[in-house]
Parts: sequence; C-alpha cells; structure tokens
Amino acid sequence: MTALPMAGPRLPGLPPQAQASLPPQSNPGSSQPPQGVLREIPPAILCKIGQETVQDIVSRSMEIFHLMRATQLPNGVTQSHAVYQDRFHKLQEHLRQLALLFRKLRLLYEKCAETTAELGETPSELIPYLGEEAPGFQVDPCGLTAQWERQEVFKKVKQKNQEMKLLMDQMRNLLWDVNAMLTLRK
Repeated sequence: MTALPMAGPRLPGLPPQAQASLPPQSNPGSSQPPQGVLREIPPAILCKIGQETVQDIVSRSMEIFHLMRATQLPNGVTQSHAVYQDRFHKLQEHLRQLALLFRKLRLLYEKCAETTAELGETPSELIPYLGEEAPGFQVDPCGLTAQWERQEVFKKVKQKNQEMKLLMDQMRNLLWDVNAMLTLRK
C-alpha cells in the first residue's frame, strides 16, 4: 500500500478541514508553510485554535497545581535531593510550556484582531467590562414590547407566589390544629 502525497501544508493545531482548504505548498521540502498561508486562515479557525490553546493553558495550570500540592514542605524530614530536583525540573518544564502557550494565545489574538479589523468592532469592545457600566444599547420597539411583557409576567408570577405562600401558611396552621385535636382526643 502506497501513501498518497500531501496536497497542502500540514499545520500543527489546525483542523484537517481547514488544512484541506489551504493552497498547495509551493516548496514541498520545507517544513515552514508559505508566508501567505497564515493570512488565509479564517478567523473562526483561529478562534477555535485559541479555544484549544486556552484549554491547554488550563490543563497545564492544573498540572502545576497538582505538582505543587504533591510537594511536601520542608518540615525537618530529609528526602532525597534527587526527588526535589526531579519535581523542580518538572515544574520548570510546565512553566516553560505555559509561557509558550500564552505566547501562542497572544499571537492568535493579534492575528484574529488583525483579520477582523475590517468588521468595525475593535477587540476592546469584545473584552468584558471591568469596573464600568456597559454602554447603552439601542433597543427596537419589539424589544421594548417584549421587555414590558416580561415585566408583566414577572409581576403576575410574584403575585401568584405570594398567594401560594399565604395558602401554604393557612394549610400549615390547619394541619397544626388538626394534629393538636388528634393528640387531645387520645
């Protein structure tokens, strides 16, 4: 059985369906993709890769926390110096990988912001607001009607809840009275 030649460049972290849409590689012996290839990746694919990178960052962080939790603080008991060195090197490797993942995420963010610049929304508008109110949004008349109906339904539900609470209190008092009469009867 013979292997089929690759039609285009293979980029790590890029889903196969996105790689199939890339143009064929101009220099097959090179491991680097052509310069224009990265510009042709759709923003949705960049966001998906960014999401996977965030998941990798979270998993690496969890591994670091598990490693730190497993590390015993020096309490006078001497353990092997090799064990501490091994854990230290594992921690250093995890931190190095975490730094690389953050750099990758920053590059993906910048590339996505660059490719979506013509959409008119700046990336700062996509970041959640911290310590300030969100700007007011224009609401169409249908939205105002829906909001008014929601408030009316909310008022009715609140009123029904009050009525049900009153009925439950009355039923509780009635049960107390019935139980008191039954105990006196005995």
